[in-house]
Amino acid sequence: MEHWIPVLWVIFAIILLLILTVKVKLHSMIALLLIAIFVAFAEGMDSTSLIKAVTQGAGSTLGGVGLIIVLGAALGQLMTDCGASKKIADTIVASCGERFLRWGLLIVGTIFGVSMFFEVAFMVVVPLVISIAKEAKIPYMVLIIPVLAAVAQAHSLLPPQPGPVALMDAFGADSGSIYLLGMIVLIPSVICAGIILPRFLKGIDTYAEPKLGSFKEEDLCNYKLPHFIICLLIPLIPALLMIGNTILTGLYGTENTLVHVFSFLGSPNISLLLAVLIAVYVFGVRAGRTVAEASESITVAIKGISTVVLIIGAGGVFKEVIINAGVGQHIAAAVTGLSISPLILAWIITVIIRWATGQGAVSAITAAGIVGPLIPVFHVDPTLMMLATAAGSNTITMPNDAAFWLMKETFNLSIGQTFKTWGLLELVNSVVGLGMVLLLSFLL
Repeated sequence: MEHWIPVLWVIFAIILLLILTVKVKLHSMIALLLIAIFVAFAEGMDSTSLIKAVTQGAGSTLGGVGLIIVLGAALGQLMTDCGASKKIADTIVASCGERFLRWGLLIVGTIFGVSMFFEVAFMVVVPLVISIAKEAKIPYMVLIIPVLAAVAQAHSLLPPQPGPVALMDAFGADSGSIYLLGMIVLIPSVICAGIILPRFLKGIDTYAEPKLGSFKEEDLCNYKLPHFIICLLIPLIPALLMIGNTILTGLYGTENTLVHVFSFLGSPNISLLLAVLIAVYVFGVRAGRTVAEASESITVAIKGISTVVLIIGAGGVFKEVIINAGVGQHIAAAVTGLSISPLILAWIITVIIRWATGQGAVSAITAAGIVGPLIPVFHVDPTLMMLATAAGSNTITMPNDAAFWLMKETFNLSIGQTFKTWGLLELVNSVVGLGMVLLLSFLL
């Protein structure tokens, strides 16, 4: 019973967090900091240790993920502002034909989900898909669900997006393994959520089509974009370098010169910086923009991502308090005798925090502090634990979640229709994602 008391304090803290963010409407960053202080005192932490935990939590989290998140957002913005994103989408969809249109949109959504911040990818891809739906004479929601399922799942599972990067850093998981196993988890989940699910959603073909602005084709024609393959490869540079580093390390060990080169180039910060520098030239200077104009795209990206970075920093404080107070060890001790997989437990905890905070990245980094101590106790693969937690961060969302309202207001849906479309596709993504992680745990 003694092990459950610290756990109960955390559960109570999460309930308070839900009240502060949903009922009181307090900003998530402030609410997380207040809850972290509450948990610290409830667990008997002295003020000196608390101050140290606040500094270390924010510093280590932002130091590990802050630059990666900013560079990832900058890369997505550079692609968007010159029309490279549209070229990728148009080419893939045109190559698929009407029969395989939804499958093509899964590819588009996955690429955008990996390379762009979620809201950016959402606002870029939605007008494109509505235009495609009009041309193909297909109800727009039938195509929106596949592309958003892929965007959301790729955004939640794969670096350089905020949640996956924070989990990768917290669990010490290998970035290349995350991409390799993450794709095995992603593919079945987006097929179930994007292709199979819409067949069971009655009435989505009757939803009124929203009036959304689209790209100005005459403006995009002013830019000199490279071949489709180049547009596609640049946002995938970080993934290719990280995977290459993992494969070469497995083949040649850590002392090989080529491995050392890829270890440097394949590190998250360096690989993203390299991709951004190439994008500044290819999607900036070479496309007909000045360096100043390309830099302005980076400035816009930083402004758009700044709030998320700060909220993640506050989530890091909460995580550090939980770790320093020993709550993770108590949870590990409390569940040792239970017949429940630590992967399932990680998923459940993350889902609860996601419902409480309305933030996928925050739920991921907060859960990391709680379930991290389970890894050595149960000998869990850090990559699988990371993917299970990431799947939990991408579950059905509540009305305290910005993505919920983005979906509802963009398509002028009712609350019920939003749960029916966005809610169910997220739920399917999450549950199937967890199922694939459990399957991998049996096979590996």
